[in-house]
Amino acid sequence: MKTGLTQDRDKRHWEAEREEDARLIKDCLLGDETAWSELVAKYKNLIFSIPVKYGLSREDSADIFQAVCLDLLNDLSKLRDHGALAGWIIRVTYHKCFHRKKDSDRYFPGEQPEAATAAEDIPENILLEVQREQLLRDALRQLNQRCQQLIRMLFFEAPARPYQEVAQALNLATGSIGFIRGRCLEKLRKSLEALGFA
Repeated sequence: MKTGLTQDRDKRHWEAEREEDARLIKDCLLGDETAWSELVAKYKNLIFSIPVKYGLSREDSADIFQAVCLDLLNDLSKLRDHGALAGWIIRVTYHKCFHRKKDSDRYFPGEQPEAATAAEDIPENILLEVQREQLLRDALRQLNQRCQQLIRMLFFEAPARPYQEVAQALNLATGSIGFIRGRCLEKLRKSLEALGFA
């Protein structure tokens, strides 16, 4: 159960995200290409994560990413609540995944569709996981560039890079990577707590 303090932090985080989205949308609608790049960069991992969770191939995931970005570009001016962008992206991406899976099942009739629910019913577990991953991405963005790069190289790449490669890429001494990693993870933990990540 969340405490009042945690709920307040959650509320502040989501309000700040909604304000940032509203600013980016406004700038995009004014033709600002930098704002468009920021908007896509902010949500690209969210968009890609849904087809992966849906069990779609990399190629299908890339196609869905492009289709969602195209829908976003075409429908941005129609979005009534600019603060609801993340939810809109999740729904559109999920619907595209649902239809892609349904279409592929037609071509491979021996396979049973995993999702027999209506496209508008986003499974709660997928929705929660996607939201938690977005919180993690938001927390990472709050770290300095060096910590972001170090954490990505050690924890988000498969296989993780050896300390020697990380040190070379970041122009650091190999012996300092463990210490810096610990400090960066502590900063990430505090950032996640501030965002209400449980």
